[in-house]
Amino acid sequence: MSVTGYDVRLRPAQPATPAADAFTIHRSDIGNGLELAYVREGVGGYPLLLIHGYPETKRIWWRNIEPLVAAGFEVIVPDLRGHGDSDLSESDTYDLVTYSRDLYALVHDVLGHEHVGVIGGDVGGVVAVDMVHRFEGFVDALCFFDTVPPMVIDAYVAAGIDIGSIKAIADGPTGDYRRRQGGEPDVLAAELNSPALRRAWVAAMYGPRLWASPGTFSDADIDFMTEPWADEARLRAGWAVYQLGYGRTAEEFPILDRTVDAPTLLFYGADDQVVGPDFLHCCEVAFTNRVGPLVLAGAGHFLQWERADVFNPTVSMFFHSIASKV
Repeated sequence: MSVTGYDVRLRPAQPATPAADAFTIHRSDIGNGLELAYVREGVGGYPLLLIHGYPETKRIWWRNIEPLVAAGFEVIVPDLRGHGDSDLSESDTYDLVTYSRDLYALVHDVLGHEHVGVIGGDVGGVVAVDMVHRFEGFVDALCFFDTVPPMVIDAYVAAGIDIGSIKAIADGPTGDYRRRQGGEPDVLAAELNSPALRRAWVAAMYGPRLWASPGTFSDADIDFMTEPWADEARLRAGWAVYQLGYGRTAEEFPILDRTVDAPTLLFYGADDQVVGPDFLHCCEVAFTNRVGPLVLAGAGHFLQWERADVFNPTVSMFFHSIASKV
């Protein structure tokens, strides 16, 4: 049984997972000597940019690419810098605005799209919100789920939301990983001193730490998701955004201090043990033109994978309505 009482044993079968090499991996210099790796399928359809978070790479979207292409979309699925198959930053520059600028350079400057729909959860969701505000007119609409909502504190207070609960969203019952990755990365890296140990650290987030709803990742799935994290430099790159709360500096702050007026489809995984349920109340205030939040039973933090059977057709319907108006 899941946290919500939903019997995960009765969860419908999910779409088959494509093989690891099912999609061509492209690489492009985004104008600063750094190359991003990405999947690009369905060229010619309305463009959708899918942004992963942590501990994810573009592989977390493997169950979504083909259905969205079949629905008529051009699907662009990058690895953030330092993640997966993308280049590491020679200057050790990893922060939310840098990710935002990288993805704009890829989709707008390299691939030539004047506007796009954006889908993101976890770190990818925060990057998506920054892109909405930073690049006016570029993001037509977004799908946002299981992450930190915009920091419109005054609006939350006015709505009667307990600000202390927002901190609980960040801490949560599994929040110790933030402290370790953010506050003591050298100590943690010394403990994870082999590829197997590094992969095991990430594997726990798909398994016993209960970020995911029980049983939604098989051993083979976890092996697929953790393989890119065997390398210490890439694992450390994934930790960098958590270090921003522990003294790591960024040249720019993400634009998160205002409501989002772009059309937004909101999801929440009912079994998410990383992002608390007050995410729902915050999103109802922060997104002024929203569909949802839609709560997905039998899904946790990785809901695009865990309930792809619901996610894919709902996203398709939402973005078809957007594409018909632009």
